[in-house]
Amino acid sequence: MPSSTPLPLSGIRVLEFSQTIMGPSAGLILADLGADVLKIEPAPDGDRTRRMPGFAAGFFGAFNRNKKSVALDLKTRGGQDIVHRLVKKADVLIENYAPGTMARLGCGYEQLSEVNPRLVYCALKGFLSGPYENRPALDEVVQFMGGLAYMTGPPGRPLRAGSSIIDIMGGTMAVVGVLSALREREATGRGQLVKSALFENTVFLMAQHMAGSAITGKPMPPMPARESAWAIYELFDTAGGEPVFIGITSDNHWRRFCHRFGRQDLLEDARFGSNEDRVRERPALVPIVAEIVKRHEIKEMIAICEEIGIPFAPVATTEDLFDDPHLNAGGRLVEVELPGGIRARLPKLPIEMGRHDFTPRMQPPAVGEHTREVLAGIGLSGPEISHLEAEGIVKCAPSPGAGE
Repeated sequence: MPSSTPLPLSGIRVLEFSQTIMGPSAGLILADLGADVLKIEPAPDGDRTRRMPGFAAGFFGAFNRNKKSVALDLKTRGGQDIVHRLVKKADVLIENYAPGTMARLGCGYEQLSEVNPRLVYCALKGFLSGPYENRPALDEVVQFMGGLAYMTGPPGRPLRAGSSIIDIMGGTMAVVGVLSALREREATGRGQLVKSALFENTVFLMAQHMAGSAITGKPMPPMPARESAWAIYELFDTAGGEPVFIGITSDNHWRRFCHRFGRQDLLEDARFGSNEDRVRERPALVPIVAEIVKRHEIKEMIAICEEIGIPFAPVATTEDLFDDPHLNAGGRLVEVELPGGIRARLPKLPIEMGRHDFTPRMQPPAVGEHTREVLAGIGLSGPEISHLEAEGIVKCAPSPGAGE
């Protein structure tokens, strides 16, 4: 059960106008940290992510726990009026709609900061201010545009990363900006506009490669073709054919590896005396290590690497993570109800902080599950809410349940 200790952001109210991943991931982090996050969804159908198939089937369930759903038609004057009333009691607003959309709906920063000067308004976009700022963007678009896909795939085959890392990083950096703005508000009494964007987050990840190119004066090759800084830093096949990654990144690692496998001859070989020597001799050394590893089954090789304290990793699939002993022993996976009534164990917020327990407090909501509760909280009567629902301005849903 969640701890009774108040969470760090208890008392902070957030209005989230977002869909897919970037905005919802920012809202998720704030919600897991204890903020009261109201997910403002389009009435009557809600966030379209609820219904997406294939690769996107898990988006809604993964990023919308601990939130309350309020379903409004923002294209109506009545829906916009409700937002203005909600903003009066809000601390933060998050939106990741297309550039200009919120302003057209009467809910842009300039409009809402007049309603509540203390509001921290966070806009998550494809690009920050500049020539590209009105372009549409997606995680995949900026991975190609920002060089990350080039660095990920083998030469001539740029490849996006296997998760929506830029969307999630953009949402995470948005939270950094929001928390900084809230801290500054303590001194100034005023909120401000905060922006986070996909493209600039991608380029931030590329900083190490940009610096390396500047230092060496050479183009950076993609990661699969890079000149390694360590002699042993790659996948090896075990006896059963299952691959294991092994990294021998220090002289101590090398000594322990050689001692464990009885290879004093390798320690005495001057060609392999230091990491720099071993890097130069990679063509000779890698086959030797591969031959050693190939004699052992995957479980035995993992046990040996753990015993001698060198970096290693089996190659896990998505499904392997559900049964990972470390994640399960540490309570890092918690049960979440997904669309369709499916329940699965998904990751908690990946931080430890004092005595706080970040176990989810609420399951992902049904569309409009909290509309009636939230509207009553800003002074609307039962008949007024029912009238708004009859007019299609809001959608209310029965309260007990989660997910569609």
